[in-house]
Amino acid sequence: MIDLRELRDDPERFRASQRARGEDPALVDQVLAADERRRSSALGFDALRSEQKSLGKQIPKAAGEQKAALLERANELAAAVKAADGEQAEAAQEARRLALTLSNLVEEAVPEGGEDDYAVLEHVGMPRDFAAEGFDPRDHVELGRILGAIDLERGVKVGGARQYYLTGVGALLEFALLNLAMQQALGYGFTPVVTPSLVKPAAMQGTGFLGQAAENVYHLAEDDLYLVGTSEVPLAAYHMDEILDASALPLRYAGYSSCYRREAGSYGKDTRGIIRVHQFEKVEMFSFCAPQEAQAEHRRLLEWEKEFLAKLELPFRVIDVAAGDLGSSAARKFDCEAWIPTQGRYREVTSTSNCTGFQARRLAVRLRDADGVRPVATLNGTLCAMPRMIVAILENHQQADGSVVVPEALRPHLGGREILSPLAK
Repeated sequence: MIDLRELRDDPERFRASQRARGEDPALVDQVLAADERRRSSALGFDALRSEQKSLGKQIPKAAGEQKAALLERANELAAAVKAADGEQAEAAQEARRLALTLSNLVEEAVPEGGEDDYAVLEHVGMPRDFAAEGFDPRDHVELGRILGAIDLERGVKVGGARQYYLTGVGALLEFALLNLAMQQALGYGFTPVVTPSLVKPAAMQGTGFLGQAAENVYHLAEDDLYLVGTSEVPLAAYHMDEILDASALPLRYAGYSSCYRREAGSYGKDTRGIIRVHQFEKVEMFSFCAPQEAQAEHRRLLEWEKEFLAKLELPFRVIDVAAGDLGSSAARKFDCEAWIPTQGRYREVTSTSNCTGFQARRLAVRLRDADGVRPVATLNGTLCAMPRMIVAILENHQQADGSVVVPEALRPHLGGREILSPLAK
């Protein structure tokens, strides 16, 4: 949720942010009007309640006609206070409902435009020239079959479209990636966390996933619980309704969880393989920090993602995501995209978002310092989303015979194995 004081002080800045996102700037004025009604109704209630209290002190001291008049006024006030209280509650509820629909304020440096209007910040590494090496690269589906690493047919048989099994070296590769990611996170002071996959509505709404992202969320209606699409959700809610000591910040967590996404609206996209699936595992970095440290923390998260990709010896690029392609909670987002040889393009494998105080206001996560109590900033960054990282490793490190060279950093986590070899026929 945005800061309503900032909204009142500079509404045009928020209208510009809405326009940059491709969202309705008129919503700003609706929120302002609802907030004014909320404040006005609260003042009206307070005035009536104050008069009621003052009258309550006068009645015992009065007599005769004066007391009768005071009692009559007391009855009128009782009805007026009850009505004002109801109006105040209704106004507050409506103001919050509208405020929750307003997306976070976009940082000024964010590129304008939509999905294709990102800015490329840097390229790291060079894609391999397979033609110069004398063979055509296989895609991860064929490599997964040759290595006995990915079983799509049985995944579909058991779970339906976009489901899969990781088997043999495929499963071992995921465990190795998990251990490497956690090893790096621990080295930078992150606390490892295995998070719940089911959360209450407050956690999902608080992180902004019941807005524009709601169509991709699995909801268990009978229990009114949600399956998370990322451990960002339970990690953000971990300190819900708490006041944190500013001296303890930043608090950094590395969450490991299964992630569930309906992939609504992706019909026909990435139907082959494990790039776009309904369930996958992921290691997510999450940080609670002081608001003034948020931009620097954002850059740190990006550097840690880049470091992880470099350890896997993958060519990748970093993009600054355009305003129209940001999630509602993000003020700015950087993506790292690995080169996928058989697609001839870069594909997102990690991302990191600065959500400023947007999620913290919704979840009531605050800090206390010398200046008082205020919302913290929350930031998230994917360290390793398993399926896409496996795709990138298999395709970039494959050899002509279908074997795959294991990146050196992963070898200690695969029992020293240097090569993933095709299954014997």
